[in-house]
Amino acid sequence: MIYEFVAPCYFGTERSAAFDFKRIGAQEVTVTDGRISFKGDAEVLARANIESRCAERILLLLCRAKTVTFDELFDSVYAVPWESLLPANAEFPVKGSSLSSTLSSVPACQSIVKKAVVERLKKGHKVTVLPEDSDLYKIRFSIRKDVMELFLDTSGDGLHKRGYRARATEAPIKETLASAIIDLARVRADSLVQDPFCGSGTMIIEAAQKALRIAPGLRRKFIAEHYAFVPQKAWQMAREKAIDEIDRSGIFEGIGFDIDPRAVELANHNAALAGVGERCRFFTADVSSFAPASRSLVLTNPPYGERLGDLEQAGQLERVLGERLRENPVAGTYVITADAEFEQNFGKKADRRRKLYNGMIPCQLYMYFQKK
Repeated sequence: MIYEFVAPCYFGTERSAAFDFKRIGAQEVTVTDGRISFKGDAEVLARANIESRCAERILLLLCRAKTVTFDELFDSVYAVPWESLLPANAEFPVKGSSLSSTLSSVPACQSIVKKAVVERLKKGHKVTVLPEDSDLYKIRFSIRKDVMELFLDTSGDGLHKRGYRARATEAPIKETLASAIIDLARVRADSLVQDPFCGSGTMIIEAAQKALRIAPGLRRKFIAEHYAFVPQKAWQMAREKAIDEIDRSGIFEGIGFDIDPRAVELANHNAALAGVGERCRFFTADVSSFAPASRSLVLTNPPYGERLGDLEQAGQLERVLGERLRENPVAGTYVITADAEFEQNFGKKADRRRKLYNGMIPCQLYMYFQKK
């Protein structure tokens, strides 16, 4: 059976996210602001969860309909063949959102969606009671400009939760955002990647996994693994393909530095959990001693005022980073920050900029390329 999926992602990362879905054989991959739509079978569902580096989650689209009244909402949800998706004893919480729509009360919409699913399940399974004491199925809806979309979440925890970072330093960069930056930097199997503000190691670890072709979701579980309509064979085949694609023949090396020894200890621990400990090294060091090799790609998320410390401290760190990179030119530098004064502090205008979001914080990715 062919399903339709929607994969939300951070604004600015759409094309990087779309590439993963095209690579696994998804059909009709379409890019719009903040999301990717595509079609595929149960194996595509499993592979999308396991192999997507930049998407936030994989949602199975069940219904799309013009909805301006509660009756229309109920009828659209009730029309979905829920009995073929959920067992009679499934637990099925409903979450949703509404924006610029007539039906603006999210709690009221949640109640209507829940009621419609309950009534359809009772009829479909020929029961009078739904105990909700078995496997969890997460239902989501979105109403935008009076168009309702209804989903079944196949991921569970967000896809940025790779399974290797049980703990993190303060205000880390999301793994999915780091992966989009790594894609833009064109990290390869033979790259040397350095990060002078490594924190818990996310940028270096994600770069190593991409270089070695290690699927980001290999070390975690997904909620759809217990969905009755998704064959276990699909998950087994998806994991086997992901394992077969791992390639450790390249000479990738990742080196990170941080002034906090606790962060360095955590980064080394996370790299080992992620299966890239032998390719990543982390050291305690101040940015003032940063001296990267000329072939390095420098990828970093320096502390900035809204995130850590104050604006003056952030500016001073940016000035020092600029000085160190002028003394030690590299193959490319990619810096994500919310500091609008970054270029002035860094001492050089970026060759290219891209607007991205780190959580809810609007940022710019400043890109500097080696001149030939």
